[in-house]
Amino acid sequence: MDLSKFIRNVPDFPKEGIQFKDITTLLNNHKAFEEAVSCMESLFKQEKVDRVVAIESRGFIFGAPLALRLKAGLVLVRKKGKLPSETLSAEYQLEYGTDSLEMHSDSVKEGEKVIVVDDLLATGGTTEAVIELLEKVKAEILGICFLIELDGLNGREKLKGYPLHSLLKLPCD
Repeated sequence: MDLSKFIRNVPDFPKEGIQFKDITTLLNNHKAFEEAVSCMESLFKQEKVDRVVAIESRGFIFGAPLALRLKAGLVLVRKKGKLPSETLSAEYQLEYGTDSLEMHSDSVKEGEKVIVVDDLLATGGTTEAVIELLEKVKAEILGICFLIELDGLNGREKLKGYPLHSLLKLPCD
């Protein structure tokens, strides 16, 4: 199934010049959504995955069913101040300034095998911060998986050293 047919391009959102890759059209088609999750599962089903680490917020959509299929725990990485218990945090660069991500400090234990899941790889800064969090707890990162990778933004370069998978490679314009 060609999943790219289920991705809607929305010009000038959230600001002029951006071609937003809308995944709600894929999620609205149960066969396409099932295919996307099945493809992600096939990348890791031979591994013993302890935790699926999903990045806020659209990564949660793929991370939850993937964790169930892989019989792994689900770890939510959220923006600062959204998690109720003790957290670890890592900063990442935005176009103008910085932001930070957090995960519960007890959600991944040393040596646990994890995969990282998100909907889209653009510049790689968010995922780079998640890797920093996972390195703090000495997790073993088995791989990183995205539904979409935007060509031309070099996000893959920031994530060298880790197996990286994307189901679709789309132009950023």
